[in-house]
Amino acid sequence: MLFDPPLQPARLVRRYKRFLADMVLDDGREIVAHCPNPGSMMGLAAPGSPCWLSAKTGKGRKLDFGWELVGLAGGALVGINTGQANKIVAEGLAAGMIPGLPTDGHWRPEVVFGSGTRFDFAHTLASGALTYLEVKSVTLSRQRGLAEFPDARTDRGLKHLRELSAAVAQGHRAILLFLVQRMDCSNLSVAADIDPAYATGLTAAIAAGIDVIGHACKVTRAGISLAKPITLTL
Repeated sequence: MLFDPPLQPARLVRRYKRFLADMVLDDGREIVAHCPNPGSMMGLAAPGSPCWLSAKTGKGRKLDFGWELVGLAGGALVGINTGQANKIVAEGLAAGMIPGLPTDGHWRPEVVFGSGTRFDFAHTLASGALTYLEVKSVTLSRQRGLAEFPDARTDRGLKHLRELSAAVAQGHRAILLFLVQRMDCSNLSVAADIDPAYATGLTAAIAAGIDVIGHACKVTRAGISLAKPITLTL
């Protein structure tokens, strides 16, 4: 997934009200950018952090800029826009880059399941067998080399675990994909101290038969793409 037009550099002043961030552009202008991340962004919102912003290209955005990347002290980049996760995964599915997932046929986005639930993707084999795929964007890392999910309590994520388990109970395949939008992690775990209910729910969902996949990303100022699988350790 390439950023088009190219991102603009900025410095973070502060993030507030979850979805807003004050930034200073390279030319000295102070602007308000949309922060497309509903989580806590723990470790990623320090004032003065180098950031990269996308410019408004459509009628749907009220603000002229959207926050896409943040740079860490060691030089690594993190993709903070959770809305980009499905685009990255869609490209990976189309290219057959995710081991263990069907490469024939067509993956459909935003598929309704049950009452009031949508999974990010679904795939139907020629035999009629259904595979449901739900994607979670991962940005948190509190220990060197270890990515964690979630970075805040997620009732919505817990609901998805229950619905994925329900899909398995109906005879379908159900997959949870943790997409790590950073390059400095080689391991993945659940932040049970942040959300004990989610950690318990994930263990139950795995016992119920859902598959869990972790995948790291290559993150650059030009774009974000799938890199290598990461194993989840409970």
